[in-house]
Amino acid sequence: MSTRPLAERAAITPATTAAVDEAITSRRSIRAYLAQPVPRAVLQDILQVASRAPSGTNTQPWKVHVFTGAAKDALCGEILAAYNDPQQAAAHTEEYDYYPRQWVSPYIDRRRKVGWDLYGLLGITKGDRDRMQVQQGRNFAFFGAPVGLIFSIDRVMCQGSWLDYGMFIQSVMVAARARGLDTCPQAAFTQYHRIVERHCGLGEGEMVVCGMALGFADPDAVENSLWTDREPAASFTCFHE
Repeated sequence: MSTRPLAERAAITPATTAAVDEAITSRRSIRAYLAQPVPRAVLQDILQVASRAPSGTNTQPWKVHVFTGAAKDALCGEILAAYNDPQQAAAHTEEYDYYPRQWVSPYIDRRRKVGWDLYGLLGITKGDRDRMQVQQGRNFAFFGAPVGLIFSIDRVMCQGSWLDYGMFIQSVMVAARARGLDTCPQAAFTQYHRIVERHCGLGEGEMVVCGMALGFADPDAVENSLWTDREPAASFTCFHE
């Protein structure tokens, strides 16, 4: 056990508040990256900062698998081969429900809007299934990012630990943004969890949570101009006084 006096925490100034707010509010799901590599030391720093994410009774349920270079190419290549083969793709199913089985408003409306906003930027029209297939497949190449992260969890952990995991993943994205990097969290990898598990070397007691692309955003990619809408805080907040 280690202890640290509360007074040793760094003082919060308007500058630090602005920096934290900027790292959070400038985070977007980036879907095109430069080939510029990310130094391992930077990745280690990001993950070390994110390790301060809260978790119930300090259980820290996260495990991170970092893919770069040939290892990333091998993982992406095998998943893309399965994805592009209808017979193989049909044999792969998600291990857990990320989305609801029955959609209702307003969630389905928001989902449809962001999808068509993205496709509109890319010039993909309704019914253009071939181009939709290609764009969806870019998930499995981590959208060209030099770094692919796969997050896994022990199967013994329950719903509370998955809530903790979300805070950890958000911390990774914010810490990356603070260093001029961008990310895209990706539930798409869960469909191909059997392939992912093998490349990560997961045992029977572990399961895939999601993936994440990480790297330097391509400033010239039109899809990176997408800014998704957010509801004002007043619309989802109730004050009880």
